[in-house]
Amino acid sequence: MATAQLTTDRLAEKHRSTLDQALDTIRTRAYWSPHPEHPKAYGADGSLDAAAGLAAHQALLNTRFELDQPGTDGWTGGETSPYGPSLGIEYPHADIDVLLPAMRAGTAAWRDAGAETRALVCLEILARISARTHEFAHAVMHTSGQAFMMAFQAGGPHAQDRGLEAVAYAYAEQTRTPAGRADWSKPQGKRDPLELSKEFTPVGRGIALVIGCNTFPTWNGYPGLFASLATGNPVLVKPHPRAVLPLALTVRVAREVLAETGFDPNLVALAVERSGEGIAKTLAVRPEIRIIDYTGSTEFGDWLEAHARQAQVYTEKAGVNTVVVDSTDDYKGMLSNLAFSLSLYSGQMCTTPQNLLIPREGITTDQGPRSYDEVVTDLAAAVDGLLGDDARANGILGALVNPDVKARLEAAAGLGEVALASREVANPEFPDAVVRTPVIVKLDGSKPDAQAAYFSECFGPVSFAVSVDSTDDALELLRRTVREKGAMTVGAYTTSAETERAVEEVCLEESAQLSLNLTGGVFVNQTAAFSDFHGSGGNPAANAALCDGAFVSNRFRVVEVRRQA
Repeated sequence: MATAQLTTDRLAEKHRSTLDQALDTIRTRAYWSPHPEHPKAYGADGSLDAAAGLAAHQALLNTRFELDQPGTDGWTGGETSPYGPSLGIEYPHADIDVLLPAMRAGTAAWRDAGAETRALVCLEILARISARTHEFAHAVMHTSGQAFMMAFQAGGPHAQDRGLEAVAYAYAEQTRTPAGRADWSKPQGKRDPLELSKEFTPVGRGIALVIGCNTFPTWNGYPGLFASLATGNPVLVKPHPRAVLPLALTVRVAREVLAETGFDPNLVALAVERSGEGIAKTLAVRPEIRIIDYTGSTEFGDWLEAHARQAQVYTEKAGVNTVVVDSTDDYKGMLSNLAFSLSLYSGQMCTTPQNLLIPREGITTDQGPRSYDEVVTDLAAAVDGLLGDDARANGILGALVNPDVKARLEAAAGLGEVALASREVANPEFPDAVVRTPVIVKLDGSKPDAQAAYFSECFGPVSFAVSVDSTDDALELLRRTVREKGAMTVGAYTTSAETERAVEEVCLEESAQLSLNLTGGVFVNQTAAFSDFHGSGGNPAANAALCDGAFVSNRFRVVEVRRQA
């Protein structure tokens, strides 16, 4: 084990106030973030500015990514940026039979360090990642296809916020039970009391496996990673084969901090698969793996829940996100808000709306009544206006993350009447990038063939304008969709207090997160750490929420030692 360079006192001096603020904010649900969102905020205090971050990223290309972790039996790679270039990076390939025992070796010392020290070490890891946000932004951009500013913010400060949020919840849950000795005395009348000395220790379940996703490797990866590490568990990170670099950088930073604080760096390790190897299924059922965090398809999420019986499994899977359009007192604002929500990152977000349920007789607005056809036409025009300039379109859309998304987009045009056709957008900086605007397809909600389309998730820049007989019918379809298919988000527009209550009741009963009448700069597909819950854990889209007490509390157990006083 390396000699500690960062003492507990030094960590507390640097990070205790941040931890305290995070603990307070998850209670108040107010806005707060210690991680700057603006690129110009970086460059001081040892952080990388834009030029240094780009240089650091470029220095990694076409190299071997050394980690010095046990069990390396070769090298593997193969990432190609959605913008075109091959990254050319090779990563260590692990012999799992060697790596897993090595990861467990440092568990006792990590457990004995206590909840506060673990939290402070995690905050030091996050602080070092934050200082390299510009470098991480390029890594996220060139593995996920996000446009640079989105990769910078969502892959940087927003992901770091979610990691810190998980640490705060983990600390709060572990410290519900008093640390150290607790004296217990039970009166026995005339006899001497019964007296015991008791100690309570949070103990991690075992090795945690984080199965990374292609679209948001850090934002979706950090909650589980830091929740498990902060609760005393070693963490094995298995990135998506198309998005290794952001999580490989994360593992490298974590290992450096663990070594400098006197802990075994093998408490965090990386498992990169060879082409076609499919190690996620192999790892998921290993007896050493006791926690799994997964974001991705419903099919594999269901498989994990059914087969990884030895592990506590946290999944975020697919859902069909729905917006009910009943009425609005800001028609222009509604259209603008929806247009951006449908376009952001080419709809490649688990929170992007897919089904827009609109009464076929139309809606009331501040600009007079609008028929179903007029609403759809006006929404198409709003998307066209938003994305009409190619430079702005590239900044909003990013690139399609993989060929499957492109195939779904092209197939969607054959599912119904196209209200807005997708078009190709040229990217002068990256001519090989596949950039497409969204398609909007009109469907009659009463027809069975249409139902087959809108009742299935169509991940990517595809949305369905579904005509329904009435708002009541829309609410029943919403209920059925959430109950049977799940939803990460629900949106609604209405000027009726009665309808608002009815939508809210559906979402409360079916455990779906609801956004009402968004017309400004907050969008249904965005959530803020420390305040918003991402998913609910109460419908088929996800069995957990990011982040609440339930997300962390079952990653450890409290073990009691009683002694005769």
